Amino acid sequence: MSSRYTGPIIDAHHHLWDLSLGRHPCLTSDDGAIRPLGDIGYLRQNYLMSDLLADIGSQNVVGSVYIEATWDRARPPVEEVDWLESLVRPDRIAARCIAWAPLKSPAAAASLDALAEHPCVVGIREIVRWHPDPAKRWTEAGILDDPAWRRGFGHLRAHSLVLEILMNPYQAWDVARLADDFPDQIIVINHCGAPIDRDAEGLARWEDGLALMGERENIAIKLSNFGAYGQDRSLEALRKTVMTCIEAFGTSRAMFGSDYPVGRRNLSYQENCERFKDIVETFSAQEQRALFHDNAARYYQFGEA
Repeated sequence: MSSRYTGPIIDAHHHLWDLSLGRHPCLTSDDGAIRPLGDIGYLRQNYLMSDLLADIGSQNVVGSVYIEATWDRARPPVEEVDWLESLVRPDRIAARCIAWAPLKSPAAAASLDALAEHPCVVGIREIVRWHPDPAKRWTEAGILDDPAWRRGFGHLRAHSLVLEILMNPYQAWDVARLADDFPDQIIVINHCGAPIDRDAEGLARWEDGLALMGERENIAIKLSNFGAYGQDRSLEALRKTVMTCIEAFGTSRAMFGSDYPVGRRNLSYQENCERFKDIVETFSAQEQRALFHDNAARYYQFGEA
């Protein structure tokens, strides 16, 4: 008989930033690439290790994965990793890093070589959030099929790096094709695949895309910021988002993440953890531990707890 989860947690997705460094133009500019997020005033303050630890509070978080935070793309990507490693990181908090690299650039291989010299770096994130509505569009279309991008992407396997993708449901078919063309490459989808279109057609597109990607064994999904979609924060609505993802990927290729501090707009850190425990309580103890800890430990090379 299953019971409520009390075991260890790895937060598979969070950010940190120090705006005094002047390295986060997307956060400080009103015309940055992340403007489709809407009012980001609540993000325009430092979010440092002490803030993350305060948000974690009494939750049994034993490790976490730092995700690149749109560090100035004109700067060497390794600069962000150097900054991360300069921080005091208790235990295994922010012990792993998903960095950024200019995969479309001729400098992609050299950037990846430099990043791979840092043992904390276990992957690279690419943002491919094209949408037909310009107000919801972060990037151009077709990035994952671009030959130059694919040449850079092809270097990830040499360093055993995963590819993380921040996408919209419109990119699901591109992601599935990429997974088919590179079957040995692990791909991790961020934020439940971002079901931002809440009408019937949009939700069907999201569900169909999840099912398609879930058929590829080399694609996993992070259930990060699962409270971000729609205005309904009821447990029933949150469960629908999470369970749709788990139904597509299973309990061995899905994992918990907070997306803090971005996720603060929707749920407190404590609510993120507690509502996720509510949602997965019917799973076996082994499956709950997989979703909260073991899958992230495997994908991000944490080793044994």
